[in-house]
Amino acid sequence: MKHALVTGGSGGIGAAISRRLARDGLHVIVHANRNREAAEALVREIVASGGTAEPVAFDITDAAATLAELERVLAVAPIQVLVNNAGIHDDAVFPGMRPDQWSRVIDVTLNGFFNVTQPLTLPMLRTRWGRIVNITSIAGLVGNRGQVNYSAAKGALHAATRSLALEFASRGVTVNAVAPGIIDTGMIEEAFDAASIERLVPMKRAGKPEEVADLVAFLASDAAAYISGQVISINGALA
Repeated sequence: MKHALVTGGSGGIGAAISRRLARDGLHVIVHANRNREAAEALVREIVASGGTAEPVAFDITDAAATLAELERVLAVAPIQVLVNNAGIHDDAVFPGMRPDQWSRVIDVTLNGFFNVTQPLTLPMLRTRWGRIVNITSIAGLVGNRGQVNYSAAKGALHAATRSLALEFASRGVTVNAVAPGIIDTGMIEEAFDAASIERLVPMKRAGKPEEVADLVAFLASDAAAYISGQVISINGALA
């Protein structure tokens, strides 16, 4: 049985991905930062549905804490499917953006990506089969007002995805990014009302977390063995 790690796996898109990968027969390690209880609840749900999963909790911006937890996980089995889903946004128009708003978003998205991914790569490469899927955003492709920090972080992650795919291409490990548009995670009402979504999105609706999870599951499967270095947006023809 292959083992998968989903960072930020306890909420919204991450939970949908965790459920789908478990349904596909993977042992899913559901990561949370502060809200370990949510990860534990999701694990109980997965197990009750016949899957296999376990929770982990650590701050991905803390390199030492991340490494310690990953070494514990790797002592059991290599991670062959990694979904880098953890991320934050802290929005402000650029002239009024505080330095901590810039650095915190960059820290979680980019340093967090490094802290989690780098220790897992050699064990993954030794198996000669692996899937790394980075959850980014349409903002990293086309930008967004008030999200210069978030767009910069996600755009940089797209570049990292392409470069890492080149490094691993000959070893059976693919690296791709999934860039969602407006996805209904239960909190989009804060940013988009129904009228705004209908105006902005050609398909006239928000996407579902399960639709993102379906794409991630495909990229994590044997069927996607020849797809690597790609940024695939799922956005209802928004861009």
